[in-house]
Amino acid sequence: MGELHDMVRHSRGGFGFSRIQRTVLLGFKSLWLHRLRSLLTVLGIVFGVCSVIAMLAVGEGASFEAQEQIRRLGSNNIIIRSKRPTGTENLGAQQSFVLPYGITYADVDCIKGSIPGVRVVVPGRIIKTNVWHVDKRVDGEVVGSVYWYPQMRNLRLLEGRFFSQLESLRKANVCVLSEEMADKLFPLTSPVGNSVRVGSDYYRVVGVLEAESKQSANGNGEEDKDAAKNASDTVSAARAYIPLAAAKDRFGEVLVKRNSGSIEATQVELHEAVVQVKSESDVEETALIVDEILSRNHKKEDYEISVPLAELRAAKKLAQVFNLVLGSIAAISLIVGGIGIMNIMLASVTERTREIGIRRALGAKRRDIILQFLVETVILSGIGGLIGVALGIVIPFAITAFANMMTIVTPWSPLMAFGISGMVGVVFGIYPAIRAANMDPVEALRHE
Repeated sequence: MGELHDMVRHSRGGFGFSRIQRTVLLGFKSLWLHRLRSLLTVLGIVFGVCSVIAMLAVGEGASFEAQEQIRRLGSNNIIIRSKRPTGTENLGAQQSFVLPYGITYADVDCIKGSIPGVRVVVPGRIIKTNVWHVDKRVDGEVVGSVYWYPQMRNLRLLEGRFFSQLESLRKANVCVLSEEMADKLFPLTSPVGNSVRVGSDYYRVVGVLEAESKQSANGNGEEDKDAAKNASDTVSAARAYIPLAAAKDRFGEVLVKRNSGSIEATQVELHEAVVQVKSESDVEETALIVDEILSRNHKKEDYEISVPLAELRAAKKLAQVFNLVLGSIAAISLIVGGIGIMNIMLASVTERTREIGIRRALGAKRRDIILQFLVETVILSGIGGLIGVALGIVIPFAITAFANMMTIVTPWSPLMAFGISGMVGVVFGIYPAIRAANMDPVEALRHE
């Protein structure tokens, strides 16, 4: 009788706010009568909304990390790296020889003298060797560079300082450790003020530098099998930075590698050089000029040029495509949830045929019936959307905490996911609502 009384009251009066309010209350009552079925229907929307937000957060985090690594290389920088020429892998199998290749000091001087837009050039030598502290050993890289290296590469000092200009001129035995090397050699104490050993030389640690971007010489994150044999081809996270003059004096320019039956020596003056351009708009054009200068001085292709600005643009485009693909995959689950809502509402229309006939007989119009069923679908999708948004925000934090993977929940992703869930409820609820409204009242009253 109470439900019939609600239907009678609902079928009278205008189409104002109080009427809509009664429709919403009646919708809640109808859904509450079939709680388990309503819950299972809501779960489809919950998982859909949750997956959209979580997958976009994972994609955004991965994109941010990739772009940040490239950005830290400097958008105004052009990076030149020495590369072992192809076809020289097995030359030392039967004889001993010295293989010269890579960029030289003359190349650096030529670039500085030929291009007026170049502000600073940072040369560097990279030697793969062991670094010791007492009985602890790290297989890493010793990097000979200049005192303004951190500013050029946008790197932050975590502790202490970088070596000075005076220490560079004096070829002082000082070094700055990367964060990873410092953690391995000094797990319990601060490395600043202590000494490390490279070969037979000892270096006093004056600072700790944050890790550089792990990026291959070809700039695409994939190691070239031939280039991997070169000491400069991959960036190790375990590094010790010393003055360039000291590196040249201690290690020389010829690096000897002993193979079975032969001794192979490679001569590389500089493994890396960073060219900084005044204006960001001139970076790509300047890179072409640098390539032209180097191609004239090098008969073999023994160098590679990396332009972080171009890589950053490509990474942003890739991120957009990646987010679109992830969002599309996750949106499919929302559509599946919408199909579930339509299926349940069609079953509900069949079950409530007599109720619809009574309401029509009491004066309810077709728009009242349509509104009633649309309200129920919107309630289902709305509740599912809210729960999905809550889970979608919590899950990325859990992924970051347990999987150590960066995730970023952008403000627009929960709004978009919730908006889509509401739209799914309306779209997939229209057909059942119209079908209910188009029933013949007389036939509906006869339905058992």
